[in-house]
Amino acid sequence: MKLRPVLSLLITAGAVSPAFAQDLVIRIGHVAPTSGGIAHLGKDNELGARLAIEELNAKGLQIGGKKARFELLAEDDAADPKQGTAAAQKLVDAKVNGVIGHMNSGTTIPASRIYSDAGIPQISPSATNPKYTRQGFKTAFRVVADDGQLGGTLGRYAVKTVQAKVIAIIDDRTAYGQGVADEFEKGAKAAGGKVVGREFTNDKATDFSAILTGLKAKNPDLIFFGGMDAVAGPMLRQMKALGITAKLVGGDGICTGELPKLAAGSMADGQVICAEAGGVEGEQKKGLDAFKEKFRNKFNVDVQVYSPYVYDSVNLMAAAMVKAGSADPAKYLPVLAKTEGYPGVTGKIGFDAKGDIKNGALTLFTYKGGARELISVVR
Repeated sequence: MKLRPVLSLLITAGAVSPAFAQDLVIRIGHVAPTSGGIAHLGKDNELGARLAIEELNAKGLQIGGKKARFELLAEDDAADPKQGTAAAQKLVDAKVNGVIGHMNSGTTIPASRIYSDAGIPQISPSATNPKYTRQGFKTAFRVVADDGQLGGTLGRYAVKTVQAKVIAIIDDRTAYGQGVADEFEKGAKAAGGKVVGREFTNDKATDFSAILTGLKAKNPDLIFFGGMDAVAGPMLRQMKALGITAKLVGGDGICTGELPKLAAGSMADGQVICAEAGGVEGEQKKGLDAFKEKFRNKFNVDVQVYSPYVYDSVNLMAAAMVKAGSADPAKYLPVLAKTEGYPGVTGKIGFDAKGDIKNGALTLFTYKGGARELISVVR
């Protein structure tokens, strides 16, 4: 009699487990810096992935005649290239079906070779350095415009629209920061801008007094910074302390909801101009606004920058698997590469032969009253 409860449990387990075992388990890797100075951006990306995975499982998708069950394997690369390649190898060893990430160009580029060697599709939601998709890897894709578009557009905008006469440039010497600064410089000079100084720091620096003091003597009316918000915030504080009223212009790395907090009240209205790789307008904006509201309700935080692009990337990868009838990377990769007109919350997504998004948009912002304010969406 005492064995009956145990026997009953075994029978119940036996009745359930075969059905559960028939599910097609699909592992999606995600890598971003969830520790360190820009952890707030990495966590934002990861939450976008978690939301997409949860919704995919709720839909009960069928892939190749089996019910698909998605699992997220999230790794932290701390925005460090060595940790990034270690995370990539860990995901390869875990036999993930695909990877979303990395966030930074400096980690995405070296990791991409590891995924390519393993034949695992990789979609970066935010790496903008052109080199990422110019290595010839068939597994590499991105869903945002690259630095050539972003930096060049900002350079032209600084000269033609802001009408900056004297421009200085600072970058953090990362693959992202230096890359976007290079493209900004090209764009500004092509538009007739005068660049009076090019300085560099690093992505963990907090003291810029020597750099800024040297630039102040050249009296720039605009300073471009290639780097992230964790560095731009202290830089803005020190600019104010030194009496530098020049506009600070930057790419998507500084274009975050966290920047006003990091600047600690030192930003004048309209002083900062930044560009985010991506953007929608018109009817498409309703979908992105709905996502942001859903995200806020789910996680009790606002979208920082790229969680919508992570969300789209996960769903896009799943859609390619459904269309291919397989989660085998070798079978769905060709379908993913032919993506055209996928209706994401960030707009229509299609890839060119290199894996870059077609017709990538850019959104220009400024800050007023401690909040981001839209300037325009450009293509």
